[in-house]
Amino acid sequence: MEIINRRQRMFSIARKLRRENKTVAFVPTMGALHAGHLALVKEARQMADVVIVSVFVNPAQFNDKGDLERYPRDLAGDAAMLAEYDVDFIFAPEASEIYPPDFSTYVYVENLTETLEGASRPGHFRGVATVVTILFNTVRPDIAVFGQKDAQQLAVIRKMTRDLGFETEIVGVPTVREESGLAMSSRNSLLSDEEREKASVIYQALRSAKLAFKEGQRNASKLAQIVQETLDAEPLAMTDYVAVVDADSLEPIEKIGDNEAMIAVAVRFGKVRLIDNVILNRRQ
Repeated sequence: MEIINRRQRMFSIARKLRRENKTVAFVPTMGALHAGHLALVKEARQMADVVIVSVFVNPAQFNDKGDLERYPRDLAGDAAMLAEYDVDFIFAPEASEIYPPDFSTYVYVENLTETLEGASRPGHFRGVATVVTILFNTVRPDIAVFGQKDAQQLAVIRKMTRDLGFETEIVGVPTVREESGLAMSSRNSLLSDEEREKASVIYQALRSAKLAFKEGQRNASKLAQIVQETLDAEPLAMTDYVAVVDADSLEPIEKIGDNEAMIAVAVRFGKVRLIDNVILNRRQ
């Protein structure tokens, strides 16, 4: 396994792999890896000859400088973990490699980026779309693997990939959860022991709404109310939003029909903001 810091070196390797007709699977991460990331790596390993993982805390997607500074970083620990999963290359550039001082070009995906996380974190998805574009152009992957936990991000990247004509298949992997049901996230390490225990209420709330859906509830506002009431019962949980939307367009819906729907939430515990979601459809 080789750790690469320079874009030029990554360019060279990408060109060499293409000349050798090797298929490349790519897993973009911001590091502080956990079992959720490793599920993405396992999926990538099964799908391609070569697996490349990026570790880059992207400053362009943070609209809160304090959040950027608090974000956990442990490249040595990440590399040790990835070495056990037959990863071929880690691309871990400095910010100046991705965004030189005169950088002034950004990618903006309309419509999908203006609700949910986009409304709560202005500019976030412009930063996501921009860095993923740069990474795709650098790594030239055949396949890129992302987690369903970041469902809006996954939708944005799928749309961007189609619209900009990248030759990359986007693969989504189901959310990996802790034993309590809390969605795996690098931010979980920033929670106090009590906050981490109480944060399991997020999944409890989503699961309650999913059960109501299975029992026949199709009214979106009623499902959102179930989630909100469960969250409100936990004093440490400060809800940012609860939304029931079409799973593809992310447009709000009033009643769940044949198309897949998603219940998405963002909840704060202290200074840590967590997101999660569940997908609903009639087949369930």
